[in-house]
Amino acid sequence: MSDQVWKTTRPDPAAYGRRIPPGLGINLLVRDVARSARFQAEVLGARIEHLEKHFAIVAVAGSRWLLHSDWSYRAHAFRGAVAGLEARGAGVELRLYGVDPDLAEARARQCDAIVLSGAMDKEHGLREAYLVDDDGYVWVPSVALPTA
Repeated sequence: MSDQVWKTTRPDPAAYGRRIPPGLGINLLVRDVARSARFQAEVLGARIEHLEKHFAIVAVAGSRWLLHSDWSYRAHAFRGAVAGLEARGAGVELRLYGVDPDLAEARARQCDAIVLSGAMDKEHGLREAYLVDDDGYVWVPSVALPTA
């Protein structure tokens, strides 16, 4: 990752919060923000909109989510829910519709990431792969299969 990413201007938290559109929002509590952001950029093709030591904003395919370090949640009640867990993302699938699963799988293999399931066509009309990051989150990039 380039140093330029680290020098982006931090968005004003109140102004940023007011601009969030209705819908599902995701905050991922991770051990190492830079490492998680790098995985998401290199493997999933995500764009890192802002990155600092304890916080990042990441986006791909029209979706945006936030990464927070353990330290950033030091006074938050939720921190106790993940403290000491080996696989924080156990049981969670983070689906990225519109992200090429074949390309993401190839990138994951180049990064020595865990590929639970390589890209394949599924009965529910999607081609998808299951990739695991260092915090145990399972990312599922997928694209719609063409109609017959």
